[in-house]
Amino acid sequence: MADSTHSDQQSPVIKRGGGDPASRGRTTIADGVVEKIAGLAARDVVGVHAMGSGLSRTLGAVRDRVPGGGGGKSGVTRGVKAEVGEVQTALDLEIVVDYGVSISDVAGAVRENVIAAVERMTGLEVVEVNIAVSDVKLPDEEDEEPESRLQ
Repeated sequence: MADSTHSDQQSPVIKRGGGDPASRGRTTIADGVVEKIAGLAARDVVGVHAMGSGLSRTLGAVRDRVPGGGGGKSGVTRGVKAEVGEVQTALDLEIVVDYGVSISDVAGAVRENVIAAVERMTGLEVVEVNIAVSDVKLPDEEDEEPESRLQ
């Protein structure tokens, strides 16, 4: 006669992997991702006219108009440099402000907006945001977008 006690036993539950599935593996974030987030967040601040120096904006505008000539930074990341580690990031921004605004107020607002956006979207701790004001846009100044010779 077969022993019925063995058929009633369940095999032990085997747990595979360790911990929460969301924590299995590593996530890396490229410098360019942080630069895009920071560039967009900085541009949202009232008083920021443009990002980057006048020369970098002029060269970028020419590059953007030449087919296949986008070898430099895109308009979104122009004026932004990020160093990204495993859990922290540091940013350098170059901005042009509108004439008449308080530069220290604009710089503070840019820092707050950039830190909030980068930390919320990436989970990285922003350890510093250095801001260089490279120019002031005067009300009667034309934008430095060169005329395109290409049709």
